[in-house]
Amino acid sequence: MTELCRTYLDECLRGDRGLATAVARTELPPAFEEAWRPHLLPRPWFVRESEAASFAKDLEGLFDLLLSLPDRLFDGDTERYAAELGLDEELVALLRRAGSGLPAKLGRADAYHDGTAYKLLEFNLGSEVGGLDMDVLDRALLRVPGFAGFAREHRLGHVDIAARMAAVLRDRARPVLSGGAEPVIGLIEGRGGVGPYGRLMRATQEAMAEQGLDLRIGEIGEVRARADGKLTLHGTPLDLVLRNFAASQLLDDLGGPEVAEPFFRAHEAGRTVLFTSLESGLYSHKGALSLLSDPQWDGAFDAAERSLIDRVLPWSRTLRASGPAGLIDLCRERRTRLILKPGAGYGGLDAFVGWECTDAEWGEALRHAVESGGYVAQERVVPRPEPVYDPATGAVEDWIAALGFFLTDGGYAGAHARANRAGGGAIVGMSSNPDTRMAGVFTHP
Repeated sequence: MTELCRTYLDECLRGDRGLATAVARTELPPAFEEAWRPHLLPRPWFVRESEAASFAKDLEGLFDLLLSLPDRLFDGDTERYAAELGLDEELVALLRRAGSGLPAKLGRADAYHDGTAYKLLEFNLGSEVGGLDMDVLDRALLRVPGFAGFAREHRLGHVDIAARMAAVLRDRARPVLSGGAEPVIGLIEGRGGVGPYGRLMRATQEAMAEQGLDLRIGEIGEVRARADGKLTLHGTPLDLVLRNFAASQLLDDLGGPEVAEPFFRAHEAGRTVLFTSLESGLYSHKGALSLLSDPQWDGAFDAAERSLIDRVLPWSRTLRASGPAGLIDLCRERRTRLILKPGAGYGGLDAFVGWECTDAEWGEALRHAVESGGYVAQERVVPRPEPVYDPATGAVEDWIAALGFFLTDGGYAGAHARANRAGGGAIVGMSSNPDTRMAGVFTHP
């Protein structure tokens, strides 16, 4: 555990109830309260400022490397690049629709600290990544006297994700403003998406309102195009659509991917900005990380780039029937050291954890991964556990955290943490593990 974590724990164990109960006593805005209160860890997560800054710098370099892959490895042929990832032609055509060839730098990189450094698990790119409102918790904690004193004493800092995001949205919407000083933004989900995700969307809406932005919530079928091409939601003109739907939702829509054509046309005509374009999906696919990791492409990277890749990426390989001879056998032998992830998956859904499988189960998982296509085998990263004091029971348990580092056009934009009890399973994600808890992140010297 880190020195600051030990200090925090010791003060709680010595009876500092003001510090121990700070999270429980935070006064949160109503939408954030509804969305997140039941899922909060009893304390924030602490990261060393220099480590976070160094890792964020590496992530910016890795983002540039990801975007360079079609040119470096496939002579600029995006179709060949996509085929190598196992993407079908219909999906690729959709991902490229209304794209510029240069996706926006917006995303969240999920990482574990293994006790020596941060290691990247996946790089989620595009506006559909979650957690853009989590700094609301950090700011609320700093208003609790018991925690505020601790923060001052230990020079804690944080980056306001919502403020960074609001700045990006204002900048992106500026060319198409319909007359007001501030843009009107639509946070748009796929058909039927507001039902399951509405509480999270309302928390984002609330966080953007605190930044002075008018953000409206809706579904793709509720958006209309005016005669001049500008999009409207319930009659209100939209300057920017903050896309909360994924390409997979469009492919599964009863109306087909054509339901998004008004968005693409409005974006191309300069009437309503679609942020972000779907093309981010070409680079957030986990197979892109395996291309960086695979030694067959070593010659495409110089020594500094290779050092960056080796520093942040665990061993990763794409699994397919036509793959290298012996790869499946190697994965079978390395069961206790590997996890299988669907390349376009999220939240740990449909993943297979080798160290939680029997040999027979692992063999079946490998067969499924090869037959399904698009799966990636990734080396296990063992996260450093940290103790968490429960003020309700007085118990101390070890927890592990997946840190989500946010990037925007302006660079590093803050972080949040998802945490599980150390013995609570390998997947740290609310979609696949209901015991997952969320935490704000503070840096320290």
